[in-house]
Amino acid sequence: MVSVSVSDAIVVGGGHNGLVAAIRLADAGWDVTVLEAATEVGGAIRSTELTPGYVTDSFSAFYPLAVASPALADLELGAHGLRWSAAPLAFGHPNGSADRDAAVVYPDAADTAAHLASYDERDGRTWLELTAHWATIRVGVLDTLFGPFPPMRGLRALLRATGTAEALRLARFFVLPANQMVRELFRSDHARLLIVGNALHSDIPLDAPGSGLMGYLLTMLAQDVGYPVPVGGSGELSGALARRLTSAGGQIVCDARVDRIEVHNGRATGVTTVDGRRFSARRAVLADVSAPALYTRLLTPADVPARVLADLANFTWDTPVVKIDYALQQTIPWTSTNLAGAGTVHLGADLANANHATADIETGRIPDHPFLLFGQMTTADATRSPKGTESAWAYSHLPRGVGDDEAAAVLAQRMDEVVESHAPGFAELIVDRHVQTPRSLETADANLVDGAVNGGTAQLFQQLIFRPTPGLGGAITPVSGLFLSGASAHPGGGVHGACGNNAARAALAAAGPRGWPRRFMTRQAMRRLMR
Repeated sequence: MVSVSVSDAIVVGGGHNGLVAAIRLADAGWDVTVLEAATEVGGAIRSTELTPGYVTDSFSAFYPLAVASPALADLELGAHGLRWSAAPLAFGHPNGSADRDAAVVYPDAADTAAHLASYDERDGRTWLELTAHWATIRVGVLDTLFGPFPPMRGLRALLRATGTAEALRLARFFVLPANQMVRELFRSDHARLLIVGNALHSDIPLDAPGSGLMGYLLTMLAQDVGYPVPVGGSGELSGALARRLTSAGGQIVCDARVDRIEVHNGRATGVTTVDGRRFSARRAVLADVSAPALYTRLLTPADVPARVLADLANFTWDTPVVKIDYALQQTIPWTSTNLAGAGTVHLGADLANANHATADIETGRIPDHPFLLFGQMTTADATRSPKGTESAWAYSHLPRGVGDDEAAAVLAQRMDEVVESHAPGFAELIVDRHVQTPRSLETADANLVDGAVNGGTAQLFQQLIFRPTPGLGGAITPVSGLFLSGASAHPGGGVHGACGNNAARAALAAAGPRGWPRRFMTRQAMRRLMR
């Protein structure tokens, strides 16, 4: 006889979004069970010792979004063991491998402005104006980006901060492509690279709308909160979330891979694991999985409107990642010595060729000279490796559909060459080197499909009300009592917890006193949209 566990809510997946969703429900008094397929929770927020004495972040590493996100702000994770650390400089971006004075962001905006003024005095003034303006719109921007859609509270805050007359100019600024934004803001290539490099964190081409907002947001957060890391490794963030959940009464079950979500009379009622265990949900099922996995694997075709399945055929993943983890016997001998203090370094793209790497990727070519994100983890957190050494990593992207191990090996070799060109002698310092391919990333975390780390493209056609598909812009699904809480939902990838937070809010609203009218209106809207 199969035993059945009963909870108010079942959360499928113990990544950070799943944990945040579960915490919100547990805080509301719900009995919550999180089912995680792996042997530990965390999803793409985990760390390990690949090399004895060196702590390696297995996936994500720096967390400005986590520190700034409204979804995480009130969870008091510090009371559950989380401590933050940061490098002396948030990030830097050399303008070519021969650059001896890379653009960097200091903790104080006045110091950054003085640094940028050394390239062009007008850029120093612009930086101070930009950061002062950010301070006035910060709350509205973050609430708009990370709240549920439509983001009425955030938009009202922006209108109060800017006034109606300036709102249209701000809207135009936010849709600028990164290339156009930096031309309008700065005079020197060095200053422009700060935003361009951060825009390249996503898969949005630099000439496409949305790339400017991505670059602006990460650059302003660098000046605002820095690029912090959890002391002891990224797994400490997941661990704190897990402890926060269990302290609120939530339950976590690992080694519990869900095989299907059970649906009766159009409502999600629980799940069954691959080993036959059943977990029943009185109120809701929340899925911290990708949208394709939810609709094509965990649900049967009979439970999903044909229009949704047709739309998912056009679902676009972000580009595959290749990541190299390094254990280094010494600190890195950068040509630009100020990079020694930067936690994150952008490499391989001066302003003249920043578009080349993305153009190669969009046209199906492995970049000859790839753009890299490079992390100096011991610089950011001294606990990561022995004194005088460095635990570091680099990652770059392959074209969509090119995720095989051979292509990954080619890109990894070119990545090594980019680092060496900016830090001659780097290769001689390597104690250990591990390459994570798109295939190995997906094996380690099923949500990283073919090495895509953001749950789907960040380009405008699959954001906002179009994420994951038109008509399903957020946590709501066509199945009553079922909510999408993974990065395929609005607002998308990044460690901010908003996808889980928004899913929990939707579940609570559906089950609340006004839940029946909400469910009725949602069903009617879904029927019209899914015809």
